[in-house]
Amino acid sequence: MQSPAPHPRVLSVIPPMTQLNTPYPSTAYLTGFLRSRGIDAHQVDLALTLVLELFSPAGLAQIHEAVQTLPEAQRTSQTAWFNAEFAAIAAAAPRVIAFLQGRDPTLAHRINTRSFLPEGARFASLDHYIGEEGEDPLAWAFGALGLQDRARHLATLFLNDLADVLRDAVDARFEFVRYAESLAAAQAYFDPLAKALAAPPNLVDATLQRLTLDALAQHNPDVVLLSVPFPGSVYAALRIAQAIKAARPDIVCVLGGGYVNTELRELAEPRLFDFVDYVTLDAGERPLLALLEHIAGKRSRTRLVRTFWRDGTDVKYTNFVEPDVPFDEVGTPTWEGLPLDRYLSLLDMLNPMNRLWSDGRWNKLTVAHGCYWKKCSFCDVSLDYISRYEAASAEVLVDRIEAIIKETGQTGFHFVDEAAPPKALKALAEELIRRGVAISWWGNIRFEKTFTPELCQLLADSGCIAISGGLEVASDRLLQLMKKGVSVEQVARVTKAFADAGVLVHAYLMYGFPTQTTQDTVDALEYVRQLFEQGCIHSGFFHRFACTVHSPVGQNPADYGVTLQPLPADGRFAKNDIAFIDPTPTDHDGLGQGLKKGLYNFMHGIGIEQDIRAWFPVRVPKTTVPRRFVERALVTHA
Repeated sequence: MQSPAPHPRVLSVIPPMTQLNTPYPSTAYLTGFLRSRGIDAHQVDLALTLVLELFSPAGLAQIHEAVQTLPEAQRTSQTAWFNAEFAAIAAAAPRVIAFLQGRDPTLAHRINTRSFLPEGARFASLDHYIGEEGEDPLAWAFGALGLQDRARHLATLFLNDLADVLRDAVDARFEFVRYAESLAAAQAYFDPLAKALAAPPNLVDATLQRLTLDALAQHNPDVVLLSVPFPGSVYAALRIAQAIKAARPDIVCVLGGGYVNTELRELAEPRLFDFVDYVTLDAGERPLLALLEHIAGKRSRTRLVRTFWRDGTDVKYTNFVEPDVPFDEVGTPTWEGLPLDRYLSLLDMLNPMNRLWSDGRWNKLTVAHGCYWKKCSFCDVSLDYISRYEAASAEVLVDRIEAIIKETGQTGFHFVDEAAPPKALKALAEELIRRGVAISWWGNIRFEKTFTPELCQLLADSGCIAISGGLEVASDRLLQLMKKGVSVEQVARVTKAFADAGVLVHAYLMYGFPTQTTQDTVDALEYVRQLFEQGCIHSGFFHRFACTVHSPVGQNPADYGVTLQPLPADGRFAKNDIAFIDPTPTDHDGLGQGLKKGLYNFMHGIGIEQDIRAWFPVRVPKTTVPRRFVERALVTHA
């Protein structure tokens, strides 16, 4: 009797671009899970590898060649700077990379002299901080002893200058955290991607192709999993798949991740399957087990789980119903195989909270699957990653934390939940303290009343250093319409409780929500100003509301006073963002500029006392928020 075929060998890939300071966690989760099931699984981060290769001496020489062959009309101030300073840039770049990787800390002294790094246009931002003539422009941020951080900021500006040159000379679509995003974001048609993928490879494409073939040679996989969390990683993922199919057509390529789960749920585009063989939806564990059994000849195609595939010219979707793997049983993520000593700790923003997203290598972990609240009207609450809530016990979580510390040697954790549940965080904090496990952690929450000063202090005692949460539109009327389940007063009290416990607080903010008026927007910025003034929050980010087909607004637009614009009837690719008509006459574009400008200055301690109307480029009414609203809310409930 012939023995069954063994499971295929699997390689999970992080495609460009996600982030440079720490691995995106999807491959770590999948690799850890597959290994727990006895499957030979490995992982590579081609996003990091690509950037390191492009800014290596050989890569910089190729960029220099591209700069020199640019037609006169296409040359920019950045390419001129690069060409004039190339010898100094090529000498400094390897040392700067090593410094940002933490391998050459004494270089900080040279960097801080401001004579070691050739300075391009990005360094002009320092002029905003200059006070008296000859005064150190960064003294306010780093003082006399902030040697490493000051140098890291200057080194980051240098790296951003190089990225500008790459964009100007080689590929206008290149960015460190998103690559060719417009080709995939809210694209009902595959044509833009198809055209880009059919174009001759440029330097970035060719480098990525070579790195892909190197990874195949090293790991010799039967199956490659391409995890695409964002639109800005789709193009490169398909370039990787294209290279695999050209060199090794026998390898099975599978596409999955957050972008697929939100935008490709109604996929009907057969051309995508020229690059990949399968596309899976939602939590990947169960679909992958079924798919690997199918590839090994142990399961028919009719028993695949949440999987798209092509049959001739038709796209088929098979969902043989099987229970998902319980969250307690998904195993411990592993970073084995990823070059943890080569990630770049960047310091873009001179704000202690904002730096966490780009500075330091964080072990990313999930406290619970899904969201325990799942009511917010702007959120994709109908999708699995939100709707299926399932928590692990504190004992299991701390077991995972201890295993990860043992593997990586690092004790920083970023809990990447949609909203970590307070009950689970309390149990986790108590278990960490009980076992004497010392970590530093941060994550996302809802600013709900359960976070009392006592609980905030407990979380801080367990290692919590920062918290982010959604204030969205700082308006009680709109928060109620959003079904956010919080009020501005409540947010003030919770954020202050965290801040008083020594925890940094970041607020996610929104504008352009249905029926939002100019007055609502002006008042929102005033609430935010007062939260900064009272020390409740330390940073924030305003983003424009986008309606999605999977959100309550997208599914019941009349409840929110808007009318949806029809999606293209013949669109067979992405379907997520949907345009809408809001009869409320509000200039969200003009107001958005003022919101972002005001917030940026608040984060740097500038202009917190002045009238918020000064930040807007358009005429706006005076705020209706009482001048001491937040202060009184804090005193009343002290």
